[in-house]
Amino acid sequence: MARIVRFHRLGGPEVLQIEETELAAPGPGEIRIRVKALGLNRAEALLRRGSYIEEPALPSGLGLEAAGIVEAIGDGVDGFSPGEAVSVIPPRSMMRWPAYGEFATFPAEVVVKHPASLDWQAAAALWMQYLTAYGALVDIAGIGSQDFVAITAASSSVGLAAIQIANRVGARPIAITRTSAKKQALQDHGAAEVIAADEEDLEARLKAITGRQGVRVVFDAVGGPVFVPLTSAMTIGGMLIEYGGLSSEPTPFPLFTVLSKSLILRGYRVYEITEDPVRLEAAKAFILAGVRDGTLRPVIARAFAFDEIVEAHRFLESNQQFGKVVVTL
Repeated sequence: MARIVRFHRLGGPEVLQIEETELAAPGPGEIRIRVKALGLNRAEALLRRGSYIEEPALPSGLGLEAAGIVEAIGDGVDGFSPGEAVSVIPPRSMMRWPAYGEFATFPAEVVVKHPASLDWQAAAALWMQYLTAYGALVDIAGIGSQDFVAITAASSSVGLAAIQIANRVGARPIAITRTSAKKQALQDHGAAEVIAADEEDLEARLKAITGRQGVRVVFDAVGGPVFVPLTSAMTIGGMLIEYGGLSSEPTPFPLFTVLSKSLILRGYRVYEITEDPVRLEAAKAFILAGVRDGTLRPVIARAFAFDEIVEAHRFLESNQQFGKVVVTL
């Protein structure tokens, strides 16, 4: 038997329950791990509320990221041995392969032997944030030396990963946050400039920072009215990559700005990278190299115990965190 987290109805964090279930053997091509840490993502809160891209079949498990020890191996799996330390690239479906449990089973192709320098919390916080930021900024936008990159929701785990990746390739990250409360922390974690969007004129500040060069890439998780000042500060031929939609307000389409500057506005999901073996291998090599040389360092906001999963989800949705929320087992 093993403990897992499931929910039987849609709603807030209080619907999460810890239950016992029989431990199934891994199927062909799968690996079962003894979980040591979980990385929490907003996608899991969306699934729990019924507003994710997957529709949960109740009762449903959840969870996309885990780190732990290989415990059992299914038929046809090579290259792994029981006892090895591994972490998990988010699978396509968290309902088919839920991570929240004392044990979890995943397809072998999403299981990675992570560097020994990572502890369990950092390993569980690794893949979603860096794959998301790498795919947008390096794989798609091809950012390089001296490019200005505007990053909204900058204190999130993905936002901080984007700042680190921009610095790693010589670009200039501009962190955009709601208030000045996290300004110093963002500067300490590598932001070249920080803008508090609720307290400052976002368009004017972006134009003052970038001058004639303008912002070449916007990496946005928010949407909503912020599209207008963001696109107004972009350079000709610039690219806005949208990967979120946190704003509850309508998102205007800045037609004449897009036309006059030949802008590219592009939706993006991390599965563009994780489901393409060639692109995924390039991403993994970049991320693991950054971990080894110290330029990529997961930032942990707070760690909760497994029995505190409800409190962990409350904190996840509070917008108080700076970095990744993790759960330890």
